[in-house]
Amino acid sequence: MRSMILLAASSSLLCAAPPDFSEIPPAVEQLISEQKLAGAAVLIRQHGKVIYQEEFGYRDLENKLPMEEDTLFRIFSMTKAITSTAALMLCEEGKLSLDDPIDHYLPSLANRRVFRENGAPEKVQRQTTVRDLLRHTSGDGSAYSKIYRQAGIADRTVPLSAMIEKLGTTSLTYQPGKRWVYGLSSDILAAVIAASAGEPFEKVIQDRILTPLKMEDTFYQVPEEKAHRLSVNYRQKKGALEIVDPAKNSKYLNDPPYKGGGSGLVSSISDYGRFLQMIANGGIADGKRYLRQDTVELMRTNQLPRPIPFISFQKNKPRYGTGFGLGFSVRYAQDERWDPDAALAEYGWGGAASTHYWISPQDELIVITMEQTMPYNWNLEQLLKPLIYKAVRK
Repeated sequence: MRSMILLAASSSLLCAAPPDFSEIPPAVEQLISEQKLAGAAVLIRQHGKVIYQEEFGYRDLENKLPMEEDTLFRIFSMTKAITSTAALMLCEEGKLSLDDPIDHYLPSLANRRVFRENGAPEKVQRQTTVRDLLRHTSGDGSAYSKIYRQAGIADRTVPLSAMIEKLGTTSLTYQPGKRWVYGLSSDILAAVIAASAGEPFEKVIQDRILTPLKMEDTFYQVPEEKAHRLSVNYRQKKGALEIVDPAKNSKYLNDPPYKGGGSGLVSSISDYGRFLQMIANGGIADGKRYLRQDTVELMRTNQLPRPIPFISFQKNKPRYGTGFGLGFSVRYAQDERWDPDAALAEYGWGGAASTHYWISPQDELIVITMEQTMPYNWNLEQLLKPLIYKAVRK
């Protein structure tokens, strides 16, 4: 609560009342009491500053270890935005081009065809580009789809380069640029980044993003001296929480052979807040420019081709009014059928353990919610989003 006290003190000097976030704690505590999550952390930044930060419940329910300000979380697909940022930095450096075919960098992915359920694979109508990878229109689906499982694409006991070699022996699941499909695009993008930079992907993001932004709690392997801060990862099942990945013996304590761009990083809520603040600032943080303003606009405005009206994970669950930029989902139109509390032009994403973030340019607002609950759910975001917007817009 210390951050709220500081806010109140500074705001009083300006004769302006701070936003009233008093509805947040009981809302989060209700979810905890219903065993929908073990604990959570909430961070709100506005006008470039932290205006609210609070932790609830436990990072380790069994051992009654509380959620704390520096708790570490498996961020899963929140890794993707960092990957996209690295790729766009290389574009600005002239080492990549958005419309380059990816086989320029990954020759093993040349000459792939498109899978057909009842017939021989068909020729591609055009090659997959770097732009396709950034907006998830690459033609490659999930690593866990049937054709990829059979080829061992989901094997994470091998390096990223080995996965790419295997991928080259498979067919695309659809024509590039024709559909938005959430799958391997960010992992392939990581391999493109490594090839174009001439160094491992993890070194690229470390040197260009994590170290300069002082994201000292973001890594693929949790250091031994920080292991006690890692949260337990839970699964909600039949009204109870069961452990998926413990903290003490977590696989994230080991150096993973596979360091991909789609998932894998561990981070703290404060670290990720610094990263998102750089994006919200138009590519600048602490006087250092990471990306040009026009490049950031490509990340946070809809870049899908006109024939793709919205993103969708399942045919019967379209996200109306929501497209995708070169890094984030984007709310380009208001539509009550999906996420009715979202602000126009809001952008963001999340991770498999129900971590969430969203940014509203019109409110100069960044919100991050962290928990470790699988399977992925919207409970915390959908509960808090209307409360937070109400508070900051009074």
